[in-house]
Amino acid sequence: MKFIHLTDTHLVEHGGDLFGTNPRTRLEQAVAHICEHHADAEALVITGDLTHLGQPGAYAALRECLEPLPMPVHTILGNHDGRENYRRFFPEAPRMPEGFVQYARPLGEYLALFLDTQDPGEHWGAFCETRACWLREQLQAADRPVVLFMHHPFFPVGIASMDALALREPRHFLAAIAGHEARIRHIFMGHIHRPIFGSVRGMPFSILRGTNHQVALVLGDDGSNDILGSHEPPQYGVVLLDAEQVVVHAEDYLDRSDRFYLHAYG
Repeated sequence: MKFIHLTDTHLVEHGGDLFGTNPRTRLEQAVAHICEHHADAEALVITGDLTHLGQPGAYAALRECLEPLPMPVHTILGNHDGRENYRRFFPEAPRMPEGFVQYARPLGEYLALFLDTQDPGEHWGAFCETRACWLREQLQAADRPVVLFMHHPFFPVGIASMDALALREPRHFLAAIAGHEARIRHIFMGHIHRPIFGSVRGMPFSILRGTNHQVALVLGDDGSNDILGSHEPPQYGVVLLDAEQVVVHAEDYLDRSDRFYLHAYG
């Protein structure tokens, strides 16, 4: 099967610009590109920071932007989102009795688990024992391989300004997945606004650029807490799943460079 991974759309109210670009226009361009090239995808997932300030008008705009898509859309919360306004405009999104936006869905031959790492009022992530118990129960009951979707990474990626805003106190998360790492075939995340791929505790992961603005690649600690942004091209991911593998293609959907055939041997 094929599904689309989008992240960090950061819509603002009244269709305004953000950091010199327009989040709504960028998202509309992504949706148009998906409809043209990947309408056969069976789902689309947005891994948080749906809006920049959690404003009602931004969630209304998000629903309008997503309307042309022919596939189901699954969303989770990021640190920039507003939980109550999200619930108002996405009432169909499943949530736990405690209000956390966590749910499970079949995704091809996999079980997809959508996690809530939001700590209201903070930009770092949180994952309490309540959320961890739900995750542990889902993993224990799973009869198929699992993919996870979450906004905040639970490990450092080497960009100090963003590592300070990762999942704070990840012990509950790590305890919940302990012993199930082999069943977790891939973890899809957002938050960092960079294409980053690797493995952690034996589990492959991927992070992509957002659809509006990016975080510059500044490795190490320069002594500043400031996050350096950039206008690198936006992306979405095209993910191919089957029983044997997970393949993630990064699509720079605004790339207009020439295409040409590469003829072998000159």
